[in-house]
Amino acid sequence: MIQAAAVVALTIVSLVGWSCRRPAAAAQNGRLVRIDGHPNFSGVWQALNEANWDLESHAARPGMVTQEGAVPGGPVPAAPVVALGTVGSVPGSIGFVEGGVIPYQPWAAAQKKDNTEHWLERDPEVKCFLTGVPRSMYLPYPFEIEQGGNKIQMVFSYSSSGRVIHFDAVEKPPDTTYNGFSMGKWEGDTLVVDSTGFNGKTWFDRAGNFASDALHIVERFTPAGNLDDMFAVRYEATIEDPKVFTRPWKISMPLYRRIEPRAQLMDFRCQEFVEELAFGQLRRQQLVKHWESPTLVIDIKRRFPSDPNDLYDREYVFPEPPR
Repeated sequence: MIQAAAVVALTIVSLVGWSCRRPAAAAQNGRLVRIDGHPNFSGVWQALNEANWDLESHAARPGMVTQEGAVPGGPVPAAPVVALGTVGSVPGSIGFVEGGVIPYQPWAAAQKKDNTEHWLERDPEVKCFLTGVPRSMYLPYPFEIEQGGNKIQMVFSYSSSGRVIHFDAVEKPPDTTYNGFSMGKWEGDTLVVDSTGFNGKTWFDRAGNFASDALHIVERFTPAGNLDDMFAVRYEATIEDPKVFTRPWKISMPLYRRIEPRAQLMDFRCQEFVEELAFGQLRRQQLVKHWESPTLVIDIKRRFPSDPNDLYDREYVFPEPPR
């Protein structure tokens, strides 16, 4: 099992490195060329919206972590994010969920609320864990699609990760994963991707929306406009999880092609950037201690968790849903 996981990880890293070195080019004389009669999605894409903050509609607020201000009902940024100012605030959004509300079971609605209140400790994005599907599609980072005859590879700038969509018969992975196992088919000019085999450790956004390992997602990529240039696609994902939701629900948004000259994917290997956050408490001599500006002084004190089992813990494990 460990060897198989290592081989998969090495393969993804190799593919990511290859992708980051080559420009996304899939056109001849300025026109995209179909592949086996299907639309050519090859290129660098990116979402331009607020979905990664919260898939549901929401008002702007001063931070992901807030506390009660001087006026009741008027939150202010809490201590961990106060120095970030506007950079750490949350922009408002009309939302991306069909019908407006994610249909949680009662226990899961309470869990989602608890996740929101503990965003810094639990969100996989904070510690550079893979964000899974569908969240990887609308993170504020570009991703690249390389389309072949019986495979489509998606490589994400964030965490230098990737996923493969299979059109041929292949064995499923021996274990569940962050990105799941994806099979593709064509319905006219729409790419339809059916994914299962998720490990239940990802969130849909920074607001704490989540699913379990019973997650099943069907994505649809439909070209928007002229197939010769295809500057955008309509992205839809139907989400089903009988452990967490009362019924299937759907999100939709456009994804945009990066059309600047020499558009290509760049590495964002954030794992090394969060080593101090994840493992700083293990240093014999604390490294990051103090920061100050003319109006603000921040002192950081690391501590060992009270439970020894949490000493090396890097991710939050969701409680099992009630039976």
